[in-house]
Amino acid sequence: MSVDEVDEAAPPEFCSYERFGLRFFQHAVSVERITAGVSGLTGAPIEFGPIAAGPAKIAKVHATGAIGEPVVSPRADVEPLRFGLHVPVDLRFALSLPATTHRFRADVGIGLTLTVRAAEPLRVVIDIDPPESGDITVLLKAEGLTSSVLQWVSGMDGELKRFLVRYIRAEIAKPHIVRARSVDLRPFVRDAEQ
Repeated sequence: MSVDEVDEAAPPEFCSYERFGLRFFQHAVSVERITAGVSGLTGAPIEFGPIAAGPAKIAKVHATGAIGEPVVSPRADVEPLRFGLHVPVDLRFALSLPATTHRFRADVGIGLTLTVRAAEPLRVVIDIDPPESGDITVLLKAEGLTSSVLQWVSGMDGELKRFLVRYIRAEIAKPHIVRARSVDLRPFVRDAEQ
């Protein structure tokens, strides 16, 4: 019999409040529920720029792209619950210099860690660890020989990672994202009473 199946005829198997709370969290905040919560990101457009870049800020970068389907995986099923969130992004960007424009395509993978915590009075809070450069993978493809040379000489892969770290940190700190990561359970309990 699975955790979700209950034999109504059998006598109840009592447990501690602590065990009950952990089991509640494991059921309420599952891979499937986290996946459902982030699935709305799939296909969401990303656009930024033009942003000044490079020495003396002579280059301008403009990027467009879309978020792929996020993948959630369990990391820890004891307190605190932790999940890995992998977000793929297909990014196309142009690097404009005074005399020319270079085009690139980047397959980006963003790895985030989500930590689920209980908070007073009766809330579930999902923390997102701010990413570091090592949490981001970039497969950069230049369009054309000159762009390939520029990519190699400039260390563009690392610069793109650093930019994405700043961008993601700013996004997860936005007030509406912070609010969405804190769920007050009291209304659900009140609704269940009716």
